[in-house]
Amino acid sequence: MRLTHFGHSCVLVETGDAQLLIDPGAFSEGFERLEQLDAVLITHKDFDHFVPDTIDALMRANTQATLVVEPATADEVPESVDAARRQVVSSGETFSIADVEIQTVGGRHATIHPEVERIPNVGFYFPASGLLHPGDEFVQPSANVEILALPISGPWLSLADAVEYLRAIDPAVAFPIHEALHSRPAVYYKYVDALKPPQTSFQILEHSSPTEL
Repeated sequence: MRLTHFGHSCVLVETGDAQLLIDPGAFSEGFERLEQLDAVLITHKDFDHFVPDTIDALMRANTQATLVVEPATADEVPESVDAARRQVVSSGETFSIADVEIQTVGGRHATIHPEVERIPNVGFYFPASGLLHPGDEFVQPSANVEILALPISGPWLSLADAVEYLRAIDPAVAFPIHEALHSRPAVYYKYVDALKPPQTSFQILEHSSPTEL
């Protein structure tokens, strides 16, 4: 598997069978010229994960791609995206894109404040590789997680939350995502690396540069 981090929550997952782009939101860049995508996967409808104009452009450039969204995001998909190219999924489902099996986990965005509505959120788990991209919640799937995309910052989490989640998942490899809200994310990376489980390799993926995992 090859992973490319385009900033914040946007990750390109490349397997031998497919190219899958997750969460090309407003704080991400470098993915705009991709033209061989099999799918665009959206965890939830917040603007840092989903921008309708961006989706419109990606789907026009990748005519073979499927757009995978949860029901609340589906209501905001541009009309230019043909219904036949949309796949709506909910938590607890299993589906395949180009022979790559994907499971949806979680179901609801983490709490920001009791007075802020918790919108739907689905994480994407790839059983063949053990990769988990949780979106904006700290869900622990029943399956084994080997590679964790670890949210680092946001109005819904603290550094302590991220560390405890990393320890609970206990993956072989973790890499930071959801970092764009911090101007100096390396400060967070230092603490996570120091406090991670001993057997976990914490790797910072170079922006827009593919990494084999």
